[in-house]
Amino acid sequence: MAISPGSTLADYLVPSSRSSRSLSMLKDVLLVVGFNVLLILSARLSIHLWFTSIPITLQTFVVMLAGATLGSRRGALVMLLYLAEGASGLPVFAAGGGWAYLITSPTAGYLWSYPVAAFVVGFLAERGLDRSFLTSVFAMLPGTVIIYAFGVSWLAISFHIGLGKAFMLGMWPFIPGDLIKIVIAALLLPAAWSIVRTVKPVRDSREVSDGDSLK
Repeated sequence: MAISPGSTLADYLVPSSRSSRSLSMLKDVLLVVGFNVLLILSARLSIHLWFTSIPITLQTFVVMLAGATLGSRRGALVMLLYLAEGASGLPVFAAGGGWAYLITSPTAGYLWSYPVAAFVVGFLAERGLDRSFLTSVFAMLPGTVIIYAFGVSWLAISFHIGLGKAFMLGMWPFIPGDLIKIVIAALLLPAAWSIVRTVKPVRDSREVSDGDSLK
């Protein structure tokens, strides 16, 4: 029996309840909150470079994992919740919080990209691209490109520094690290699928996809 192409790793590990919509909603809420906490913690692990105000963090890694593990909608919800927390003043971002952070910070463009990047990665994972190393890489790459596109454009437009300098400050120094993150994520996801399918028997695709309220 095949796994539904629209199912995610989270759906396979914690299937939605067929009898209770409330339990399915509770599952979705717990998954979103759990990855939200992980995203907040990843912002605390930051390295500041001397030549740019953009820090190195593990946030982009968590963005990709959230999208691939939870799917497009729940992955995007994790990011939207994160932005709402930061906008409300909670110090969840790498250097604080507050609405002004999202409209004046050099990293604001990257932050705004997270819901879009997670949605796209999740959309591709829902179509089975997270189940082998090579296809997982192709699922992660668009998310990384989206983050760079938002972040570099924000730097160039908001700070009037031109695209060349924006690329130098907000993209080129981070490519090696982001490639490593993509490789690690692309190794983890197929490995996780392999482990859970060994531990748990493959169920009928209708069971996996039935009742997925937010995926």
